[in-house]
Amino acid sequence: MSSPLETYKIYIAADHAGFSMKRALAEGLRARGYAVVDMGAHAFDSEDDYPEYVTPCAMRVAEVRTQGDTHAFGVVIGGSGQGEAMAANRVRGARAAVFYGGARAKGTLDAEGAQAQDALDIVRLARAHNDANILSLGARFLTDAEALAAVELFLRTPFSGAAHHARRIAAF
Repeated sequence: MSSPLETYKIYIAADHAGFSMKRALAEGLRARGYAVVDMGAHAFDSEDDYPEYVTPCAMRVAEVRTQGDTHAFGVVIGGSGQGEAMAANRVRGARAAVFYGGARAKGTLDAEGAQAQDALDIVRLARAHNDANILSLGARFLTDAEALAAVELFLRTPFSGAAHHARRIAAF
């Protein structure tokens, strides 16, 4: 009998800065039962450019999700994840959120006196509030284990479906 995780299809892409992490993530996700599609780079090239891999990945995720596959997600990886998210978000139907760690201790207050959140809360909120379908990772800021934990949380967190969140998403 197949695993329910096999219904998830994870499209993954990276440039040279995220190449090593992409390979580790693909291996880790497959070992956990996810179907992974490697969108490149397929060989390390220190001169490659992330849009070459991220844009087709985002296009594929948007296309498959438009066809109704709500279990299709993307993971794009670069040095900071910022440029990769910007490139992905240029594709209609792609909603990429950036994660590169930066944990703060729970129980502390931020500059405005608000309760500090765990770094992984950004991953939860990206899915629950924004129905993000692509997670963009900063390989220069995360270990492979941290990245895998963030991706698994991203995949397992459902969109809340709350009317105010759905309304905001529908606006673009």
